[in-house]
Amino acid sequence: MLNRHAELTDLLRTLRLPTMADTFWEVSLKATKAGLSHEAFLYELVQLETESRSQRRMERLLRESHLPREKTFRTLALDLFPPLIRQQVAFARSWPADGNHIHGLVDELPVLEPRHLLAALGHTLITQGQPVLWTSTATLMQRLLAAKRDLRLPQELAKLDRYPCLILDDIGYVQHDQDEMEVLFTVLSERYERKSTLISTNLVFSEWTRIFKNPMTTVAAIDRVVHHSVILDLMALESYRVKAATTQRQLESPAESGAAETTAGVDEPARTTGISNDHEVTRLVDV
Repeated sequence: MLNRHAELTDLLRTLRLPTMADTFWEVSLKATKAGLSHEAFLYELVQLETESRSQRRMERLLRESHLPREKTFRTLALDLFPPLIRQQVAFARSWPADGNHIHGLVDELPVLEPRHLLAALGHTLITQGQPVLWTSTATLMQRLLAAKRDLRLPQELAKLDRYPCLILDDIGYVQHDQDEMEVLFTVLSERYERKSTLISTNLVFSEWTRIFKNPMTTVAAIDRVVHHSVILDLMALESYRVKAATTQRQLESPAESGAAETTAGVDEPARTTGISNDHEVTRLVDV
């Protein structure tokens, strides 16, 4: 009996069924006590293996995605979003990122919290078993430029093609030279109508000539970005961090807060202008 137990354990591990190897004895005892059929016993054993395998896959996808762990829909205050935006976000969460569907989103998000929605969408895709890659645009450009110098650019692009969803962070902060512009445009063109790409940027489309330099290239890039995309305008939504800082200041200094309210007519334009000058736009885009 002991030899058979050990042999069966080894066989299951050889077949790469580690959860079944670890649990079959316990499940068999449970099945005997409950009077379960052989089919019911096997069903429960296979179900445990399937659930364990799915969990291990999700953990691997999350580790390889480089997504910010805390930026999920669970920590995103969706109740602060207007009803229309919540409806569009719900639509975005239902995207089937399998490479055969074209689904997109262009999003203008409030200042200082531009990446949360992108990351949350990435986490949602991972729970569906879809590979996601989160990377800063600058990091990816340096990686692809090095590959181009070494005549390995097609191979690197093929690696990106393994991801149904690519999230490019901070595209507007990089001052692209000619080589970077060409590589970035190549990435967008390669994924156009084939894979999903989410892009965060601090630039509106009219300023994308700062990225692609050439007006014709800029128009071509924007054309690929806006095609198949749903636009979410969150410009009027107050910044999470500004709101939190204001609330904290009021809690710490009620008298000072009251004094500020009495002089709002004088000071408010300057404060509003200050926030506006800091405004950052995030665009989530499927290209």
